[in-house]
Amino acid sequence: MTAPYVLLLTAEQTQELECVREKHPVPHFRVKAAALLKVAEGYSIEWVRQHGLLRPVSWETVKNWIVRYQQEGVAGWKVKAGRGKKPSFFPCGSDRRAGQSQS
Repeated sequence: MTAPYVLLLTAEQTQELECVREKHPVPHFRVKAAALLKVAEGYSIEWVRQHGLLRPVSWETVKNWIVRYQQEGVAGWKVKAGRGKKPSFFPCGSDRRAGQSQS
């Protein structure tokens, strides 16, 4: 069995995450902040991913939230442009074959 992950937060970081958890308008930011605060309190990532959130998530997901927070802060949790499911239906006004010549 591996040792539990230790997340050390400064007082400012803890206060920031508590504020995000309580008041942020974007729900996934609140969930991520809650997960990080629980890991910082000493709960294992495994416990947080299974029992500490509304829905279970993978271990890698919680670990990625921690890494992105450590690297970029709360701004690292924003969904990057180009992510997500691409549209499979193109309205009749747009040409999905942009750049191809029409004969």
